[in-house]
Amino acid sequence: MKRQKAALGVVTTISILFAPTATARQRTGLQLTLVEQWESPVLTINSPGAEGNRDGFEGGRVLKLASTYHLFVSEMAGDPFWVKMKLGYWTSEDRLHWKRVSTLFTSSGEFEGKDPRAALWAPMPVYNETEGRWNLFYVAYRAAPNAETKWLNNHDGRIWRAVSEAKGMEGIGGPYEDVGIILEPGGESQPWEGLQGTDSFFPYRVGGKWYGFYGSANTEKMPIQAWKVGLASAPELAGPWKRLPEGNPLQIEKVFIENPIVTKLADGTYVAVYDSHAANAIGYTFSRDGIHWEPGEALVVQPKGKGFWADDVRTPLGLIPEGNDAFTLFYTGYQNEKSQFPNTTDPGSGSIGLVTLKLKRPK
Repeated sequence: MKRQKAALGVVTTISILFAPTATARQRTGLQLTLVEQWESPVLTINSPGAEGNRDGFEGGRVLKLASTYHLFVSEMAGDPFWVKMKLGYWTSEDRLHWKRVSTLFTSSGEFEGKDPRAALWAPMPVYNETEGRWNLFYVAYRAAPNAETKWLNNHDGRIWRAVSEAKGMEGIGGPYEDVGIILEPGGESQPWEGLQGTDSFFPYRVGGKWYGFYGSANTEKMPIQAWKVGLASAPELAGPWKRLPEGNPLQIEKVFIENPIVTKLADGTYVAVYDSHAANAIGYTFSRDGIHWEPGEALVVQPKGKGFWADDVRTPLGLIPEGNDAFTLFYTGYQNEKSQFPNTTDPGSGSIGLVTLKLKRPK
């Protein structure tokens, strides 16, 4: 597989060496199945409110509070591509029609590797009952043109925590104030972590403790062998966050896993959806205890012949429980209708698609 990364109109191809797929599913017997697929994306660069978002949408999270869906999303505002970013906040009452409410943070777009907030990605809102406020976790990178032997477009990633100004659940839309970095490369980094730094983070509660997926890759050496994830833990959502001393990186995927988002089911089982390398699909995995995770499975969200709008399915934005083991899932994907470089590897614009899923339980 090849991931396409572009900056300032120059396309760089990053080759990823694939390993054999994960071993057979271990022991929950649960499975996610596709129920309905929308044949057109629900948000594109042409949607009302997307003005100023030149290249579209990437990772983030969707939550449902009462009857309202809340989207926190990475927006690719301009040049350099994947560097000049906004973290946007949108709402919807029906999943199909969206209103852009605000810009939460804007990156600098600096492209000489000097600014640690040159590119901002993957906003993840989580409610902190201890504080009575929403916390927003997101990734901040340095950025520079790629070198022949290094991927520098987004590197030296750090995880920031911001806190909602308003207390209570109604404060979800912000504004948010940065309170500090909770995870970063340094002396506590593990050998599998590399130049990319910390590329994703999602915290979730297990009993009286917090755990968090975090990711990294050795992008200092080409071709890149793998993107991996591990677990960190903390006594409180605010931290301090420490990498688990054993068990990292997790063996969910052998080649590529990024941006896992966790949902706890009614029976106490945990499920995570994530960006995987499988064609036209997202990845998912289950855990009975929130710490030990099964080998990943691929869920095709764009079956061929059924509204195959995305050339590259990208990042799931989290499972939204709708009752009776049914879920809404939004995901991002690139479509080439907007490509400025026909017949090239330009990825086009990022849009957001919609499917509904069902949890299949063992008989």
